[in-house]
Amino acid sequence: MSDARVPAAEVVESHVRAFFEGHSVEVVAPGLGPDRRAAMPDLRVLVMGPGPRSESWAYVTAGCWAATEKDGHGLEFVLTAHVRDQRFIDLTAMVAYYHCGGHRLDLEHSMPIGEGWVPGSACDHLLISMPCLHGPDLERCPLPGGHARILWALPVTAAEIEFRRREGHEALEQLFEDAEIVPTDPFRASVV
Repeated sequence: MSDARVPAAEVVESHVRAFFEGHSVEVVAPGLGPDRRAAMPDLRVLVMGPGPRSESWAYVTAGCWAATEKDGHGLEFVLTAHVRDQRFIDLTAMVAYYHCGGHRLDLEHSMPIGEGWVPGSACDHLLISMPCLHGPDLERCPLPGGHARILWALPVTAAEIEFRRREGHEALEQLFEDAEIVPTDPFRASVV
């Protein structure tokens, strides 16, 4: 692990704050328990309210890079939702632990949530994608000697994950585009 751990989390936070200039920003240290905190000692979740860049709420990790970087490169994650809710802070921390705890997520990977991302939602998985709602300026965060890539944890259904396994990531992305999904709608219908 790099000696740049804490400064890296601070650089990620600074990058996210600059990207979301004009939005309210809250920094939350999620309750993780001792084992999870040991895997991600510097993890915090940045919570951005609606503002000039987006009408949605954004939840971004800062500290995943520090726990998993390899040769100066690593990931952070953004989850976008329709409201500010502790559940989304917890879910963002769950993504971080899944990644830092040994499952190593990357672009086009997925993870099960174990339940709907909100009660009553059919979206019970997260698909790791490009941060389409925010664009490449959020995605790439330069760090001394490397960079953090901020990828989107998009809530999807089990049927959509199965379709992606059969037909590929691009085919699923095309279905999302054709259906004009609202990715922050927790009650959206599955596209398959």
